[in-house]
Amino acid sequence: MYIIGLISGTSADGIDAALVEISGEGYELKVDLIAGETYAYPEELQREILAIAAGASLSLPQLAAVDDKIAQAFSQAALKVQQGHPPAQRIASHGQTVFHRPPNGQLGYSLQLGRGEAIAYNTRIPTISNFRQADIAAGGQGAPLVPPIDACLLSHPTQSQCIQNLGGIGNLTYLPVNSHQHLDRVRGWDTGPGNSLLDLAVEQLTHGTQHCDLNGAWAASGTPCQPLVDQWMQDPYFQQPPPKSTGREYFGWEFWQRCWQEIQAYALSDADILATLTEFTAVSVKQNYHQFLPQMPDRVLLCGGGSRNLYLKERIQHHLSPIQVLTTEEMGLNAEFKEAIAFAVLGYWHHLGIPGNLPQVTGANSSQILGHLHPVGTHRTTML
Repeated sequence: MYIIGLISGTSADGIDAALVEISGEGYELKVDLIAGETYAYPEELQREILAIAAGASLSLPQLAAVDDKIAQAFSQAALKVQQGHPPAQRIASHGQTVFHRPPNGQLGYSLQLGRGEAIAYNTRIPTISNFRQADIAAGGQGAPLVPPIDACLLSHPTQSQCIQNLGGIGNLTYLPVNSHQHLDRVRGWDTGPGNSLLDLAVEQLTHGTQHCDLNGAWAASGTPCQPLVDQWMQDPYFQQPPPKSTGREYFGWEFWQRCWQEIQAYALSDADILATLTEFTAVSVKQNYHQFLPQMPDRVLLCGGGSRNLYLKERIQHHLSPIQVLTTEEMGLNAEFKEAIAFAVLGYWHHLGIPGNLPQVTGANSSQILGHLHPVGTHRTTML
């Protein structure tokens, strides 16, 4: 089956679209990436998304307008990525997260914009969306959802591994040896900030002329301020045991503004600030591994946008030494489109009627088939 996976992460820097051919049954899958592209949002739409994620007030008509624009952008991405290739039979769209509230004595809540029914109508391809809702309704975090896919695609017969995603937010999957045969031993949770604080700092330091530290070159020219890193690592999130998830609501604009105020007590250059924030992400990864993993892995595979940040990779390697730190790319799984591929697999499992969550990862009280199917040619949404 040909499926298009679509996702825009918490950095909202664009839509990752992956046309994937998937075959097999259950957790024994063959997955081939046919085409992958990232389609940037129009700058105005990106600003609107980031403002909403930062807590900006807006009316329901304004929210609906942004929802429409995101659905249109996702539809265009799906149509473009399959040009010149076999037509897709399904679209699996994660959408754009603008709010995520983990459960805390009540059901959690997670809002992804980019309506699946609109994507199905625009593309004339049945579309599966709202992947997080069934897990949340069952008492789970709704995140992370990628660990069972990691187990299927990256299981190793002799080595235990951690798959460390570095998007706006960082998250890990712990894979024991032969994890695809031992899903009950797979673990995963959000480790804290990935690129979110770094990107916010770059935008502020450059007055909006840059949006990221390309390859970490700017940060690499600075020196981390260890007292600040130690101070930030006292945040309660890092002491909270899994299952746990987070987002830009927590490690976003307000957190960055607190960091900025605390930075003023030190005579730091701009490069030092970025080096310190990079170190913060690297140390948060290290702390999560040492405190919450059942055992340290034999190797770590990085993916997501942060895997291209050479300085961040270097600092993670430093803190996890002697464990080898590679990328999923080096293991044959595209690091840039890994999340889009993962949601294509979740769409395939939805089609087969196979649960897509791992309760021990998300905290849900049961396994759930994930996603809502929006058929072509009807306004009614079918929930399976």
